[in-house]
Amino acid sequence: MSPEIAASQSGPSKAMTIVMIEDDEGHARLIEKNIRRAGVGSDLVAFTTGAEGVSYLLAATEPTRGTPATNVLLLLDLNLPDMNGIDILSRLKQGERTRRIPVVILTTTDDRDEIARCYELGCNAYVTKPVAYDAFSHSIHQLALFFSIMQIPDMSW
Repeated sequence: MSPEIAASQSGPSKAMTIVMIEDDEGHARLIEKNIRRAGVGSDLVAFTTGAEGVSYLLAATEPTRGTPATNVLLLLDLNLPDMNGIDILSRLKQGERTRRIPVVILTTTDDRDEIARCYELGCNAYVTKPVAYDAFSHSIHQLALFFSIMQIPDMSW
């Protein structure tokens, strides 16, 4: 059985929403394409600015604002035009309701100090985007296969 078929058959026990904060349209399309190609049928909500993404996540986890999103996974670029991804990560991991959101850093930065800082702040995975198209596509496909079997904390307290 191929990994794609096995992943789609064993999938997560609950549906998840993938929130992507990525300012590069080409990268965002490639990420979504390879997530879908891996058989991940989760909702994908994309934002090009940190402010929009953070507002969405805060509203999605606030029970007084209606039905909270459940099982949220964040794909976060560090190099955004309006906010630093490390600041976003720090803010989310300090929040009572947002600290359980799994965060995958997906960025072009491979600085060891920055990688260490992200893990210290609570990111769950750090992936450096390969420069070559095929390598980038393959990396995202592999990451999406992992998403298809992940268990995500339920946010609907």
